[in-house]
Amino acid sequence: MRLVLFALSIVAATTVLNTPTKAQNYPWCAYYSGGGGGGGTNCGFTTFEQCMATARGLGSNCQPKYAICASTRTASADESSEVQSLLSYQLAQ
Repeated sequence: MRLVLFALSIVAATTVLNTPTKAQNYPWCAYYSGGGGGGGTNCGFTTFEQCMATARGLGSNCQPKYAICASTRTASADESSEVQSLLSYQLAQ
């Protein structure tokens, strides 16, 4: 009986405390140069200074991440109609 109550309390706590998660969009990447063509990438930095603090001394550099999501706003009616006309023009070709 205690095990059932414990399991129910865990389920209730995780349901109540569960917060929605969002994808992170960090703008800076550290590119590590590994010997022999290896290396890696860490795109988890919010500022250039934060990236360089990690990259210094490791033989790496920091560059902006180019795959940053654009805005989360919705397109205006003019933008939507312009895109639709461009697409229809390309399909007609």
